[in-house]
Amino acid sequence: MAEIIEFETQQTTIEGLALIRMKQVVEDRGTVREFFRASAFAEAGIPLPAFRQVNVTETNPGAIRGMHGESMVKLIAIAHGTAWGAWVDARADSPTRGAVFQTALEPGVQILVPEGVCNGFQSTGETPTQYVYCFTEEWVPGMTGVAISPLDPALGIQWPLPVDVDDRSRISEKDLAAPSLAEALARA
Repeated sequence: MAEIIEFETQQTTIEGLALIRMKQVVEDRGTVREFFRASAFAEAGIPLPAFRQVNVTETNPGAIRGMHGESMVKLIAIAHGTAWGAWVDARADSPTRGAVFQTALEPGVQILVPEGVCNGFQSTGETPTQYVYCFTEEWVPGMTGVAISPLDPALGIQWPLPVDVDDRSRISEKDLAAPSLAEALARA
């Protein structure tokens, strides 16, 4: 007998950042997840522009990617593995400017990330995490946006696994060199 987990959304501490539980059908052979159904998003009052690019990253356990807030909307989800996700509102005109939201991510959970909200995650499982990004714009080097150091203590992000800042397989030089939250907000 199949178990049906219905589509549901939750607002977060960041305006416009929504946590989404995908509709899922769990049965003896495994699970079918609705990655995207336009009518479900519309019924939940979530307007979604058309996606122009979809990426899947495979990230080794313990590695961190982010915090990046490009000028595009993102829909993110875990296809395989687990991660700890963190988001920071870096929008100059947002009532939740500077707010941070964190949550565990696993298959079946999505996050709709508004333009200008920084997105980051740490792979937390025993195997690499496959992280899916749907973008409303095609990514190009140097595109408009903001980056914040994922290790800025002012963010209060509680990355579950220790990060060796000298190990490029755990964090990139670019992410380490990103400004602090205070520096990024002062520039906006």
